[in-house]
Amino acid sequence: MKDNHVIDYIQLGIEKGLIKIFDDDKRIEYVEQNKSRSYTNPEEQVQAEVYCRLILEYGYPKHRVQNFVTVTMGAGKKEADIVIYNDDDCLEPHILVECKKQEVSEAEFSQAVNQAYSYAYALPNNVKWVWVTSKIKNEYFQVDKSKNIRKSESDIPPYGVDKLAPYKFVKGADKLKYKAGEQKFFELQIVTEEELTRRFKQAHNALWAGGQLNPSEAFDELDKLIFCKIWDERKTRKQGEAYDFQVIQEDGKGSNEDEKQRDALRNTNAALFSRINALYEEGRKKDPEVFRDNIRLTQERVHTIVGYLQDINLNKTDLDSKGRAFETFMDSFFRGSFGQYFTPRAIVKFIVDVLPITHESLVLDTSCGSGGFLLHALEKVRREADEFYEPDSKDHWQHWHDFAEKRLYGIEINEQISRAAKMNMIIHDDGHTNVISADGLLKDTKLQELTTNKGFKYGRFDFILTNPPFGSAVKLTEKAYLDTYTFGQRDTSWLDLKNSGVKNRDTQSTEVLFIEQCHHFLTAGGYLAIVLPDGVLTNSSLQYVRDQIEDWYRIVAVVSLPQTAFTATGAGVKSSVLFLRKYSETKSQALKLQKLSLQSALLAENNYQNEVSLIEKAKKKVLDQATGAIYEGELSDFKKTEAYKIWRTEKSVEFTEQINELKESLEAAYLLKKQSELADYPIFMAIAEDIGYDATGKQTDNNELDIISQELARFIEEEVNSESV
Repeated sequence: MKDNHVIDYIQLGIEKGLIKIFDDDKRIEYVEQNKSRSYTNPEEQVQAEVYCRLILEYGYPKHRVQNFVTVTMGAGKKEADIVIYNDDDCLEPHILVECKKQEVSEAEFSQAVNQAYSYAYALPNNVKWVWVTSKIKNEYFQVDKSKNIRKSESDIPPYGVDKLAPYKFVKGADKLKYKAGEQKFFELQIVTEEELTRRFKQAHNALWAGGQLNPSEAFDELDKLIFCKIWDERKTRKQGEAYDFQVIQEDGKGSNEDEKQRDALRNTNAALFSRINALYEEGRKKDPEVFRDNIRLTQERVHTIVGYLQDINLNKTDLDSKGRAFETFMDSFFRGSFGQYFTPRAIVKFIVDVLPITHESLVLDTSCGSGGFLLHALEKVRREADEFYEPDSKDHWQHWHDFAEKRLYGIEINEQISRAAKMNMIIHDDGHTNVISADGLLKDTKLQELTTNKGFKYGRFDFILTNPPFGSAVKLTEKAYLDTYTFGQRDTSWLDLKNSGVKNRDTQSTEVLFIEQCHHFLTAGGYLAIVLPDGVLTNSSLQYVRDQIEDWYRIVAVVSLPQTAFTATGAGVKSSVLFLRKYSETKSQALKLQKLSLQSALLAENNYQNEVSLIEKAKKKVLDQATGAIYEGELSDFKKTEAYKIWRTEKSVEFTEQINELKESLEAAYLLKKQSELADYPIFMAIAEDIGYDATGKQTDNNELDIISQELARFIEEEVNSESV
């Protein structure tokens, strides 16, 4: 078997004349027996593959491998899926195989084991072996009807083999030389994206089904075991040496066979747990940031999960396939309890595709969630490597792996989600080193202090791609760093003559603070792509935010997303993607000074201070003399009445409105001045109404982001990159 090659036993079976699939893939015929069945049945699909494997992989003569064998059980008749016989006349059953669909539950699989065992007892003569399989989960037993026992084994024996080793999978099994009658070991197999996704989901379901672990805990524990699996595959071992991440059968002691088998199972589970824990601890020493707590599964549950993963080769499975499989599995999880940490793939892909990221870029996500932006940036650089090097060459690997290891950075405040992001990166062959669990709004020096990672420095990154949390507020009483942010302060308006100065805000929304934090992290000329609620772009109360964005950044593009963009992940806020390019400090300051100059000129031209003073004087005179008020008696007595207070309030509002009208006219004049005197530049604007999926997350036939992406990428290349910052 070649590296990165998935063995298709169904196709091999067709080529060898063992089976035929016809009627638009709805029927299958087992040629040797001239029997056909419905191939749309999921169990039949598993049985067909097992049948081909028994002949092509285990070496049994095809005439001794019989499907659909009638079993008499009392007065009734049952049907065993497959029976392998010791003789050409098929009178001495040797192995019985029970097949189940791939999505079978743990409880259903246990029932299948008991069912297979009962069939073995009902068949004439002595069945020696039982194999129960769903393709992705397998159990093997040696049975002795005379002693009424079944013993767990590592496999069924290949043709001509009498004795089995306690393990099945060894390194370089395909390169070993085997003598006649000697057991053939197996190398780990490469699987398809679909099958790997199914294995991840089935393993996860096995952990949380029954309520012993909640889905979140089950996800976390499965992550740990996947980590152990990858670590085991990467370990240096000799050819023919057994892998640690597999069930290796141990012997047991006892006064009778039942006690021996129970003791053997306990010993097997204990030894397996010990090996897995050793892998985990070894990996943690070299990668302490990935997992900080111990494996919290029982020995029995570790056995269950290892059973789903032990025979696959994650390292050699195609990088795209295993990456998408883990993302698909992870996405289904994040759409539930942790929807807020998930950015839909279509939006992530759009943002990454638009920006000119290369292997030399430094990329950061300040709220990385499950790591989607980082992984798509890595995927983009891998495609770049395809343009320069042969796909399997060392230079190709070095090109993208150096980027993953040294130039991808992520911050995630939720530790569990941060671990998921790191695992996502590990599945994609590293890049997790610079994913940290911390508050993304902390100062860079504090982040470095907490994590010992010196890469998180202000003014360093070329690209920041992020979807910050919406709606939550940072309170000064809870986060002392709020008053260090410009957006954590309430500045004086240029039309405020009282000169009240800067005051600290009590609260500020997280999405607004992240706009500023990203500005800190970017280098001059660096790009920010940020998903923001539309309120930041439209609410009049947030004009100060837009003004500051204008000072800090060259606004590149605004792409409006549909209302349903985040509905499937539990968020219904109308949002847009804002693309910005950071100005240099020199240009930013020059722009601020130019604005101040325009404001000062308008104040002088309109004699603003004097006009406001005249209104205030007129107000004072009217209020002092109660001009226009209707009352009887003395003015001094009237001023003591409730009627005067009401009149005074109404009259004060009239004068305030005069001042506000003056301010509004100056604000309008200021906007016109900015438009006419500040440097003008084009901004890309687009509205996407269909982005490839609906409100439920179901895919649609159209994705307008694909067209927008092409046009925006061209706009950035032709219009923006050449501009000075």
